[in-house]
Amino acid sequence: QVQLVESGGGSVQAGGSLRLSCVASGFRYSSYCRAGWFRQAPGKEREGVAAVDVFSNTRYADSVKGRFTISKDHAKNTLYLQMNSLKPEDTAMYYCAAEQSCGTWFGQNEYSYWGQGTQVTLSS
Repeated sequence: QVQLVESGGGSVQAGGSLRLSCVASGFRYSSYCRAGWFRQAPGKEREGVAAVDVFSNTRYADSVKGRFTISKDHAKNTLYLQMNSLKPEDTAMYYCAAEQSCGTWFGQNEYSYWGQGTQVTLSS
């Protein structure tokens, strides 16, 4: 049974940092083509934030480029999102997702497995 469990969210002041983690069970990130982080702010649609493929190529949303870094630790079977220089507009529920097949970076309908989400709240 595939399961993704996020952690690391919390409340932080603007300018601060957080690192989100997503531990996978039932599959290996090393054998899945895509893994990514998505977020959904209140009243807004869910959007792609960062994604990484099996070759460790990465893609970022313009709004987080230079501030967020996605990475994988295959030994720990964990996906990370390092978030620096956080802004109030980064406030959202953050979800990790994984997909065995290759496709578009942020094609949400293409990702088969999703975590339950972890809340990130910024205060100015």
